[in-house]
Amino acid sequence: MASQHKTLPDNKCCAVEEKKVNKAEQDAGCCSSHSESENHDEEDHDHSNGNESTLRMFLPSIISFIGLLIALLFDNYFPQSWFNGWFRIVWYVAAYIPVGLPVLKEAYDSIGKGAIFSEFFLMGIATLGAFGIGQYAEGVAVMLFYSIGELFQMLAVKRAKLNIKLLLDQRPDVANVVMGQNVIAIKASEVAIGAVIELKPGEKLALDGMLLSDYATFNTAALTGESKPDSKSKGDTILAGMINGTSIAQVEVTTAFTDSKLSKILQMVQDATAKKAPTELFIRKFAKIYTPIIVYLAIAICVVPILFAETYIFKEWLYRALLFLVVSCPCALVISIPLGYFGGIGAASKNGILFKGSTFLDTMAAIQVVVMDKTGTLTKGVFKVQKVVSIGILESDLVNYTAVIEAKSTHPVGSAIVEFAKNPKNEIVVSNFTEIPGLGLQGVVDGNEILVGSPKLMKKFHIDYDTDLDAIPYTIVVVAINQKYTGYFLVADEIKEDAKVAIESLHKINIKTILLSGDNQAVVLAVAKELNIDEAYGNLLPEDKVNKVTALLNQKLKVAFVGDGVNDAPVIALADAGIAMGGLGSDATIETADIVIQNDQPTKIFTAITIGKKTKQIVWQNIGLAFFVKLIVLILGAAGLASMWEAVFADVGVALLAILNAVRIQRMKF
Repeated sequence: MASQHKTLPDNKCCAVEEKKVNKAEQDAGCCSSHSESENHDEEDHDHSNGNESTLRMFLPSIISFIGLLIALLFDNYFPQSWFNGWFRIVWYVAAYIPVGLPVLKEAYDSIGKGAIFSEFFLMGIATLGAFGIGQYAEGVAVMLFYSIGELFQMLAVKRAKLNIKLLLDQRPDVANVVMGQNVIAIKASEVAIGAVIELKPGEKLALDGMLLSDYATFNTAALTGESKPDSKSKGDTILAGMINGTSIAQVEVTTAFTDSKLSKILQMVQDATAKKAPTELFIRKFAKIYTPIIVYLAIAICVVPILFAETYIFKEWLYRALLFLVVSCPCALVISIPLGYFGGIGAASKNGILFKGSTFLDTMAAIQVVVMDKTGTLTKGVFKVQKVVSIGILESDLVNYTAVIEAKSTHPVGSAIVEFAKNPKNEIVVSNFTEIPGLGLQGVVDGNEILVGSPKLMKKFHIDYDTDLDAIPYTIVVVAINQKYTGYFLVADEIKEDAKVAIESLHKINIKTILLSGDNQAVVLAVAKELNIDEAYGNLLPEDKVNKVTALLNQKLKVAFVGDGVNDAPVIALADAGIAMGGLGSDATIETADIVIQNDQPTKIFTAITIGKKTKQIVWQNIGLAFFVKLIVLILGAAGLASMWEAVFADVGVALLAILNAVRIQRMKF
């Protein structure tokens, strides 16, 4: 895959990730590819050079398989007088070398580095031992199937990386910058802040910016996992990686190439496995202790029976010991478990959720309480006119009079009314305009005295109004014309479309929901009641939120906190799982969070928990499968009731089954 990023050339992100995986496997005595040196470059590890690379990868196994197949035919079905003695041994050795020599070399290198009990060492002594007792076919078969298993593991890792690799393809190298009357192609890394980029239909944006065009639609699927086009208006933030819709759009660059949201996401992906899950760490430590114990047990199986067996046949007990070694290789655990977590991270990224480490998959699987901020998390953070009531005047006139006077103010509530009016009559002149601090606005429109503000403004001017408005837990803008009450606007922060579904989904899996907000208690309670949230607290400062979450943690509850603002960063850092709404969330919150929801949808909280639970389930399925099958075959082998062929299944076969189980999470729909 060609590089499209100056910050991460040549798939560096995924190459770094694979190096981490390989390092973990080497430490545990296992490797994802015995056929490649750990000193090879990143692209060699990734095996992403197409069909030719894949064929070259499998070529040694193909040669070995053909040699073994011909030998088995001559041994069992078409016996030849010339296929015996030294010729037969040389034939099997020739079939063994393509797959066996790289493993023996790795075993030698590992011993030289002090890692004697590696998987290479186990496979080397097991297969050479088989040759030593005349079991040539089984010696070649064990190494061949081991090699094929390792190759399939590499392909599985490559497949599991696919969703994360897609993040690397989201920005073009070049941006079309408007310079006077011309549009010039410039390297994206050299585009300055303040430059204007022109996007044709279907083009990707290379840097973060602000939309200058009046209106445009963008495909954000690669960043958020959402296929639905996102409509943007003039002044809206547009992120690198978004694809322009059907019309030409102009975007003013607001962030340097290396500081864009996508650059930060890519950095997070690079570090995604730095924090290992407890299960993963345990298996790595377990494998380091487990492997030498297996070697010593194999020696005991071969030697100890001489003390009590009536008829001790060295060849027979050596065979059982070799079989024990093959069965006991920990590859199914050491490879498939990290791959399971990696698959979970990939599945999450496909759904617009970024886990910053596999440990947080385990954390989300255990969450008991989800605590949420209100504005920007459950609501859109944008004031909208929800209702207009006119009394003794046409609604259109009430809207126009109010809008033209609110246009003189910069208050977000007034801006909501102006936006609601769409096209207020700008030709209407406002005179004697006065802003009354904390109460509202006063002015003369078309010769009429207009008062616009809170119910307290009406009380100040002794104007009778509907006192039932005082009990409404939302922002009320009351209007009086010529000292007479003429109606009101109900303005509220609009609740996100999927917020109610998100809360219902969390309740279905017995997760308690709590709402914490700095907004008025009445507003917070109204939102909580509408969404059926278990508990709600308003009028909170950032330190109050910290105290609330601390109290939950002191009860030994597993707590996730979801927020988007700078003031949420301290409590996000405190919670067991800090979740940031990353679409337009603050940089501080995104940096602090353990999990980032890229499209700001509350339902993704439930999705993240579901992916965590499913990943943990798959990991434990793999552990159970590996131990169960290996234990059965070990017992049968020690009793002389199993052959090398069963041993091959118990090692490579179980590893492949575990890998297939691990990567299936990528195909699941959440």
